Amino acid sequence: MKQAIIIRADLKISTGKIATQVAHAAVSSALLTKMKKRSWFYKWELLGQKKVVLKAKDLAELKKLKKKADSLKIPNVLIKDAGLTEVKPGTITALGIGPAPDEIINKVIGSLPLL
Repeated sequence: MKQAIIIRADLKISTGKIATQVAHAAVSSALLTKMKKRSWFYKWELLGQKKVVLKAKDLAELKKLKKKADSLKIPNVLIKDAGLTEVKPGTITALGIGPAPDEIINKVIGSLPLL
């Protein structure tokens, strides 16, 4: 079981901003999974809450990954920034996927590089 957080590599944002967006994606997708796939959430929590942070080259790739996660019925959430600091309001910065079983989530993230 693991959760994947994917950040857009094309955005020019600080390390702190990246950390914040990763946190938003992790919490939001975990809570969504708890609602939609309760057994996945509790198994992931019991096994130590494994996470992996990856990068997508741009918004188009991020949306493609979301579509793939949707097709596999993995809970996921796009993160839109409020625009108070480094990017324009509504900028999509990250995608949180799962947690989900490794063999399912790897179908979405298998070829992505680590952040």
